[in-house]
Parts: sequence; C-alpha cells; structure tokens
Amino acid sequence: MATVKALLEASPLPRLESRMLLQQALGVSRAWLVAHDTDELPEAAVQAYLQAQAQREQGEPIAYLLGEREFMGHAFQVGPGVLIPRPETELLVEQALTVLDELAHPAPRVLDLGTGSGAIAISIALARPDAVVVATDASSEALGLAQRNAQALGARVVFYQGDWYGAVPDAPRSFDLIVSNPPYIAAQDPHLSQGDLRFEPAMALTDGADGLSAIRLIVAQAPAYLATGGQLWLEHGYDQAPAVRSLLIEAGFSAVRSLPDLAGIPRSTGGHIMGDS
Repeated sequence: MATVKALLEASPLPRLESRMLLQQALGVSRAWLVAHDTDELPEAAVQAYLQAQAQREQGEPIAYLLGEREFMGHAFQVGPGVLIPRPETELLVEQALTVLDELAHPAPRVLDLGTGSGAIAISIALARPDAVVVATDASSEALGLAQRNAQALGARVVFYQGDWYGAVPDAPRSFDLIVSNPPYIAAQDPHLSQGDLRFEPAMALTDGADGLSAIRLIVAQAPAYLATGGQLWLEHGYDQAPAVRSLLIEAGFSAVRSLPDLAGIPRSTGGHIMGDS
C-alpha cells in the first residue's frame, strides 16, 4: 500500500524535496501530509510523484518540477524556458528599490533588460506601484511566462520582445533606472555542465564568449536611455566586479561601486550617469 510515510521512507531524495514533490502530486499542504501519512494514496498521484522523483534523480531542477520558485516573497511560475530566480538576484532588486527611494519623485521609470520570468521587474513594480516599469526579453516563451506572472501577482509591467535595447521603443534619456541580470557565465565555465544549470536555457546563462559581451553592450548603450542622474545596476559573476566597474567608468558613469551578497561576494555593480556623455 502506497502511503506518504512509505514513499518518503523509500525516496532517495532529501526529505524536504520528497515532501514538496508529494504535495505537488497530491495537491495538498504539508500539514495534510503529516495528518494523513498512513492513508492509502490514489494510484495516479503516486505515479505522478514517482515520475517527478525519477526526473529529480536525473538532475531536473526542483523549481521546474514544482513549476514555481519564491523570490522576494512572491511565488513566480518558472519552466525550462526561463532562468530560475536565485537569492543573490534579490540583492539587485533591493538596490533598485533603494535607488528609487533616493530619487524621491513620482512615477520613476525603470527598465529591466532580459527579464526572463519577470522576477526583477515584477518585484520592483509590486514594491513601487507608482513606478513605470518596462521589461524586455528576446524570448517569446520567457515573455509569455513573465506576463502570466505579472497578471497572477497583480503587477503593472509593460513588456516588449527584442534584443536588449532594440526592444525598447524610441525613448531617449527617459529612464531613471536600468537593471539587468544578463548572461554572464563564460562559455568554457565548468559550472554550465553542473547542477541546475544543465537544464536552464543557455542563452540566459552564457554569452557564448567571455561572459562580459552582454554586459559591455548594456553598459555602452545605457547613457542613451538614462535620464540625467539615472542609474544602471547589473548582476554579474563572482569574479567580474572589477571588469564591470571599469566598463562603467569608461562609459562615463560616476559613483561606481559593487555590492556584496550575503556571502560577502560582490555580485551587483552600478553607477550614475550625469549630463551628456
């Protein structure tokens, strides 16, 4: 007889992952699992669970199997066509909100380049409903998911499909803040063949080169889209902060600095643009 207790005891997965997959298959809460751990389970739900367990054993990300990932306190739908939101990216959102607070003027305009699931843009829009948030992505699949997330969470975000700034309608010097979590992993980085990264879309992870080409483009073109005093903030790799700071300085940004994540590793870098550049 298949029961919660029997399935959990037999599972090769960590107990937390097994519980989450069981909750998904049964459509129940964790409290239900505890209260009904010896109940006989429906065969269809058991088979769905066993299939998900096998996929997880093969390395399929738990977020894809569950269909969602929490980010900034909100549940975002995710799938194989988008990058899975990660805790370190919350640093970028927190900095964006700090920047908007410092601006202290109504209806600030924000641009999120390469939005993926929409986690960054939507989190900003939810925290600052007065802001005008624009988000872009080259992938129609990603944009569709981002739009569904925005609708489900009640966020006002304008989405455009296209490659970086090419997706943005002509709006010279109109944004107060640009943020991006671009593909920054070098093509030869061994991490691409490890863990969840094996299953995530390559175009969201690597530029196919040295990991800095997308960042170079975003930085170089940002002055044409930022209002005077506007800021650009980027997430980047653990060892890329010096290179990103140099790119910003070369492009005419001032007050350039990097921010550390909870592990003390600089993972976000940005600066101001003043006047014409």
